[in-house]
Amino acid sequence: MKTRNYQHLLESIVNSTAKQEGDFPRTAELATELLCQQLAVKHVGVSEICTDSDTLREVAAYGPQFKHSAHRPIPSLCPNYLQALKSKRHIASDDTKSDPRLAEFASDYFKTRGINASLEVAIRINGRLEGVLYLERKDYLAWTESEIHIASQVADQLALTLATHNAYEKDERLTLLSSAMEQSEQISMLVNLRTDIIEYVNQAHQEVSGTPLNKVLGKPITRLDFFRQHPEMANKALSRVKEGLLAKGETEITRSNGERYWLRFNAKQFITQRGNHYALISAEDCSEEMSYKKDLERLAWRCSLTGLYNRSYFNKELDKCSEGHLFLVDLRGFKRFNDTYGHEKGDELLIEVARRLRHFARVNKTDLLARVGSDEFAMILKSSVQEGDLDYMLKRLYHQLSLPVLIGRDNVEPKPAIAIVDIASVEQLFAPLTCADIALQYAKKKQSDAIQVFNNALLNAFKEDAQIERDLQTALRSREFELYYQPLKDLRSKNYIGAEALIRWHHPKKGVLYPGAFIDIAEQTGMITAIGEWVLEAACRQLNLWQHHDVTISMHVNVSARQFFSGTLYDQVWEMLTRYRIKPGTLILEITETELMEDIVYATNLCKELADLGVGLAIDDFGTGYSSMRYLKQFPISKLKIDRSFISDLSVSHESREIVSAIIAMASALNISLTAEGVETQEQEAFLADHLCHQAQGFLYSPALREADFSAFLSQEQAGQLIH
Repeated sequence: MKTRNYQHLLESIVNSTAKQEGDFPRTAELATELLCQQLAVKHVGVSEICTDSDTLREVAAYGPQFKHSAHRPIPSLCPNYLQALKSKRHIASDDTKSDPRLAEFASDYFKTRGINASLEVAIRINGRLEGVLYLERKDYLAWTESEIHIASQVADQLALTLATHNAYEKDERLTLLSSAMEQSEQISMLVNLRTDIIEYVNQAHQEVSGTPLNKVLGKPITRLDFFRQHPEMANKALSRVKEGLLAKGETEITRSNGERYWLRFNAKQFITQRGNHYALISAEDCSEEMSYKKDLERLAWRCSLTGLYNRSYFNKELDKCSEGHLFLVDLRGFKRFNDTYGHEKGDELLIEVARRLRHFARVNKTDLLARVGSDEFAMILKSSVQEGDLDYMLKRLYHQLSLPVLIGRDNVEPKPAIAIVDIASVEQLFAPLTCADIALQYAKKKQSDAIQVFNNALLNAFKEDAQIERDLQTALRSREFELYYQPLKDLRSKNYIGAEALIRWHHPKKGVLYPGAFIDIAEQTGMITAIGEWVLEAACRQLNLWQHHDVTISMHVNVSARQFFSGTLYDQVWEMLTRYRIKPGTLILEITETELMEDIVYATNLCKELADLGVGLAIDDFGTGYSSMRYLKQFPISKLKIDRSFISDLSVSHESREIVSAIIAMASALNISLTAEGVETQEQEAFLADHLCHQAQGFLYSPALREADFSAFLSQEQAGQLIH
C-alpha cells in the first residue's frame, strides 16, 4: 500500500528531464513541490553542503503557507546538527522547540512560523553528506514509517541527481554514481547499450532477487532472471530503451529457491558527454501491492457467499457471447423467507442452491455461472442443445432446485423460477439478459412449473415499444420533456451539495413516463443524441439560474454512449459553458463504466479534454461493468457512483457489503469522490457513512422533483440546518 501510494511521486522524479540531466536545483524544486502536495506538511526544502565552509546553502523550497522571504534561516556553523545527519541519516522530530538536535537553528524561526514537527533527511553520496531534505509541519505529530520511507527514497534520487551531475563534471566517474545508490532500497543498474554489459548494480538487486552480485556485475543483461523467464517482454523493453524511449512494466519472477515475487521496472537511455549510450534501470519489489490488487479484484468479480462469479463478471462474459443458451434462475419468496427465518438461514439456502447449480453446470461442461442478484443466478451453456433435450434439461434442473433443503431442523422447499433465452435468436435485437428478465417475470406468474422460454409470444410484449418510438419523433418538437432533479447529500456535512438531472416525458396519452420506458428505444433509433443535447442545455440553463441566485450545488447530467462517442460532445459542452457561464467544477457528466470501456483511446482523450474545461466526470452504476484499476487511474475521473443494486442489498447480502466496502477502499486509494445511489433506509446510510462513503442519493432523502419543488426542498433543508 505505501509503495502504491507514493509510486507516482517517485516515478515523476525518476523520469523527469531535470533528474536525467543531472540538474540538481530543478530536481530539488520538483521534489519539494511533489512532497508538499502529497504529504501532510506545510513546507519542504532542500539545502546543499558548501564543501569549502561545511555550511548549508538553500537550493529549493516549497510551501503554499510560506512566502519566499520565509525560507529557513541557515546558521554559519551547525556541527552537531550535521554530525547527527552523518551518523543517523535522518532526524525525525515531533517537537522542534525542545529537540536538542535542532538547537543550533534560530529558535525564533520555528516559533514564529508555528513549526512543531520537522523531518531532516540526509542526502549522501558514498557515505558523505552532500545536503539535507527537510519537511516541516505545524502539528505535533510523530513522523510515520511511510513518510520517512518516501522522504528517504526522494533523498536517494536527489543524491543520484547530484552524483550524475558530478559524474558529468568529473569525467564520467560511474563509481560515484554507484556509491550514491548503495543504500537505496530500489534496484539501480547501469547497462552499456553498446555491449549490453551490466557495468553497475547496487546491493538492492541481491536483496530482492536473491542472485549474488558477482553473477550479475560485468555480465550480459540477458543473464538476468527477467530475460531468461520473460524473453519476449524483456527484449521488447531493451529495444525501446535503445530507441531512446522509456520502458516500464510489471512482471512476476521466480527466484532460484522457487519463491515468486513481482517486479516493477522502468528504464531510460542517457548519453554521456563522451557520447556513450547507457541505460539507467530502476526496479523494486511490488509483491505486496500486486497481492492487494488481486484481493480487490477477487472481491470485485466473485460472490463472497457462494463463491460464484458476480453480476459484473457475468455481464462482461455475456457481452462476448453470440450463441448458446442463457439461463436465469430466481427464488420466489426469498425476501419473505429471509425476513421470517433470518439472514443466516437465507444465506444457507443460497449456498445450497448455488451448490446444485454448480453441479448442473459441471455436468453440462460450463463454468459461466454467477450470482447476479440477491436471489438470482445466471448461467450460459455455449454448446448447442436440441429442443427436446433442452426441455428435458430445464425440467431436470427445476426438479433438482425444488428438492427440500435441510436448514437447521427445518425442511425448506425452494421455489425456483427459470427463464431461458437462445442468445443467437435475440442478440441482434435485444440484450439477452433483458429478454431473460422478461421471461422470468412470466415464469414467476405460472401456477405450475415456473419455467419460461423466451419466444415469439413474449416478443409481442415489445410491440408497444414501436408506438413509443413513433411518439418520440414528435416529443421534442412538442416540448413534452421536462427535467426533474434528485438531490445528492454529503454524508459528512449533512448538506445537499448536488442535483442529478433526470428526464421525464409528459406523454399526451400515457401521462408521465420515466426514462426506462423510452430511453432504450431512443438509443436503438438514434434519437438519444437529440434528447441528450436537449437535456444538457436544459440542465446548464437551470444551473446558471441557481448560480445567479447563489445556490451552490453541482449539476449531474447523464450522457449516453451514443452521445459520448458522437464526436460532438466536446463542442456541445464548450458552447453550454460559454453561453451560460457555468462555474468550473459544477457541471458533472455521468456515463456508465461499461459504455466508457467501448473505446478506451477515444474515451481517454475526450475525458481529459472535458476535464480541461473544468467539467467533472463520474462513472455511473459502478460495479456493474468491468473497468479495471489501470483504466480508473488513466481516466481523469472525479467521481464514482455505486450501483443501486449493491446498496439495496446491503442489509441482506454479505457480498454486497464486501463489494461496497471494496469499492470505497479503492476510491479512497485513487482519491476519487464516491456517491451511493438508491439509498432508501437509515441502515444503508449508516453503513455508508461508517465506511466513509462521501455522498448519497435516493428515496431516503427525496425522489426526483420538479424545479419548483426541488428549490422548495433545498430552502426547507437550509432552514432546518439553521434551526439545528
